[in-house]
Amino acid sequence: MDVDLTVPVVHLHIGDEVRANGSGGAYQHVYPATGEVQGPVPLAGPDDVDAAVRAAHAAYPQWRAWRPAERARVLRRLAELMERDTAELARLSVLDNGMTAGISGSLVGIMASWTSYYAGWADKVEGRVTSFPANQRELAYSMPEPYGVVGIILTWNGPLVSVGMKLIPALAAGNTVVMKPSELTPYATEHLMALIREAGIPEGVVNLVLGGPATGDALVRHPLVEKVSFTGGPATARKILAACAESLKPAVLELGGKSANVLFGDADLDTAVAVNAFSVLGTLAGQGCAIPSRMVVHADIYDEVVERIVAMVAGMRCGDPFDPATVISPVVTREAQQRILAMIERAQNDGAKLLAGGRAPDHLPNGFFVEPTVFGEVDPGSELGQIEVFGPVLSLMRFETEEQAIAMANSTAYGLASYVYTQDINRVTRMVSALKAGGVYVNGASPVVGCELAFGGVGISGFGREGGEEGLFEFLRTKAVGVSGD
Repeated sequence: MDVDLTVPVVHLHIGDEVRANGSGGAYQHVYPATGEVQGPVPLAGPDDVDAAVRAAHAAYPQWRAWRPAERARVLRRLAELMERDTAELARLSVLDNGMTAGISGSLVGIMASWTSYYAGWADKVEGRVTSFPANQRELAYSMPEPYGVVGIILTWNGPLVSVGMKLIPALAAGNTVVMKPSELTPYATEHLMALIREAGIPEGVVNLVLGGPATGDALVRHPLVEKVSFTGGPATARKILAACAESLKPAVLELGGKSANVLFGDADLDTAVAVNAFSVLGTLAGQGCAIPSRMVVHADIYDEVVERIVAMVAGMRCGDPFDPATVISPVVTREAQQRILAMIERAQNDGAKLLAGGRAPDHLPNGFFVEPTVFGEVDPGSELGQIEVFGPVLSLMRFETEEQAIAMANSTAYGLASYVYTQDINRVTRMVSALKAGGVYVNGASPVVGCELAFGGVGISGFGREGGEEGLFEFLRTKAVGVSGD
């Protein structure tokens, strides 16, 4: 198969400057499918971050002064350019983190749809006049305003989706942005910056700095950054919140998940098993925050579900991410592969029953692959039952009563998503109310695609919402205004 593996030269984008080097040194990017070095990635040091924030601060008055209809126009143009360049953005996304080509194209489509959606919101930001002002000779109203400079830290597992969820609503609201992709995923966002310029968004409105924790810390702590939006893990989020606390800076945190998929005896197993298996194992090799990595299965159908899952996993192939026959992509780094394999070994020592997979495939020794892995009879209180794996590992648990299912689903500190399969509408109503999660998705519904529906978590899955009107207003703050007639 003839595939273009060339990668672009990566830059820092600061105001009107395109810098090939950063004061933080360089990172040698490795293609996860082969373990081969693809090229250097410039890392932003504190001076680069400061320059980017100051460029965004300088651009803010002009961008805020744009008529909302003009911001809407350039964002619609940006969505058109994303759609035009879908093939290239998808190709670069594969080279970024090894996701399969079948997934990467759909993620570009999600980003473009979110961009179109929030372009439609740009000229519809409204305050309200109060019905009963304190003084009848006083005009009282509220006025939503942008924050100013927003610091955005993208996730490495799906940076283009994060662009749609974070960057675009921030721009639609009138903010300027300093965006930090991970050094692990530099290529698709490099191309995106060219599209941002082509769309007509002024220089300095969107700035891009690459780097790891030190770069992110400099961005979060910068005094001109008014708000932070972060997607990642709870451990990093705690450090971000500690840094924000020093200046009482607000943050939006979309963190991890240990989502449960509860299958009752009347579940449509054809749908439930296929959707669960492919969403956990075949979507970014399990490197997704909202995937249903715990199947909580009623005892009456447990054995049948096990049989179906094992048969389905047997046909899931690890291999070249550009090959349409590949289902299981590599994980992002060698360190991630080793961490996942160690967790699999500990789960077996803890008594979980290995039903499929559990190893690195012998025929792909250079890539960072883990076989699609399924465990049965998982103890809900064990490490595997409690801790996010972020790899192609699916856990099955057995329950007898609805109360047991609810307790198992709610037994972790996470609360991003929950899933339910049942034909009983009364049970659906009860489960939706009882499950502790930012979203509950029933009979195959998904949190991934819909930009109109707010997405976010509770517990250590974070707070704040992305998507819908709520996602726009995360980047606005309300000013109260009173005008006396005296």
